[in-house]
Amino acid sequence: MNAIDAIRSRGSVRWGIVGCGDVTEVKSGPAFQRVAGSSLAAVMRRDGAKARDYAERHGVPRWSDDARDVIEADDVDAVYVATPPSSHATYVLQAAQAGKPVYVEKPMARTVAEAEAMVAACADAGVPLFVAYYRRALPRFAFVRERLAEGAIGTPTRVHAVVSQPPPPDAASAGWRWDAATAGDGLVFDLGSHGLDLLDHWFGPVRSVAGVARTRSAWAQVSDELVAALSFEHGVIGTAAWSFTGPTVRDRIEVFGTAGSLHVPLFADGPVVLTDAQGRTVEHVVPHPAHVQEPLIAAIVADLLGRGEPAPSTGASGLRTQRVLGQLAASR
Repeated sequence: MNAIDAIRSRGSVRWGIVGCGDVTEVKSGPAFQRVAGSSLAAVMRRDGAKARDYAERHGVPRWSDDARDVIEADDVDAVYVATPPSSHATYVLQAAQAGKPVYVEKPMARTVAEAEAMVAACADAGVPLFVAYYRRALPRFAFVRERLAEGAIGTPTRVHAVVSQPPPPDAASAGWRWDAATAGDGLVFDLGSHGLDLLDHWFGPVRSVAGVARTRSAWAQVSDELVAALSFEHGVIGTAAWSFTGPTVRDRIEVFGTAGSLHVPLFADGPVVLTDAQGRTVEHVVPHPAHVQEPLIAAIVADLLGRGEPAPSTGASGLRTQRVLGQLAASR
């Protein structure tokens, strides 16, 4: 009996986490216990004391400092890889070899080659691969997608996304997200990937992309400022700009259509603002859940159990975003 048959026969998914760090404390980890038909069986972190502390605080039966103890465990049906990107491919390939469905954090890899290897390994093993682009399932962004689909601003024609924030003061305080060997091309990959993937979800795959990237901070080894021009499968064109090098804080996606426009923050809390052709605006407040990955995790669990629609963020969609990131990284 394969993993999916076993999950559906039992009617529940027992998860194991590889890398129970910060992202799993609130954003994702508790959701595996909250979603119906889902539970956490084991967690792993290289620091065993921290893994044990996490397990005790979150009511998880087992912990380990060895990833294989979780990936190959008989009481683990599916694996959540929540480590930094440098080890994503390693653990996804191990999970595929063990015949386990896998859910991996974003960005799914440091390079296109790694992401392609992950997709191929899961396909060869006959197990699904999901990627933690959870904005695809968040109610606020689902609301935007529904308004776009129903023609609330007419036919969408143009989109502009801007994200900027100040940099760390120096390399010593920057952390792994500024380390190319660990994270790929820095915050452009870590934060930029969220916006690119969401636009793929709204407007279809990117058909062409051109970018100009720079490294402004003297100590940085990755891109910290980038501007991209994009065209999408459904005819929308637009730009995306990221800056992690100056004092300005910006966070906004703006979509223009033939009969109005809308805007919404990508990371900050804020309303969806719809503007009609006469310039009248309406604000819609759609709050995020306490655990922001919970809607996507619920969709993945339902997918694994054979209930409802397929989950919206897969290895295939994640690979599309990785390929756009790869093209942008080459522009530095």
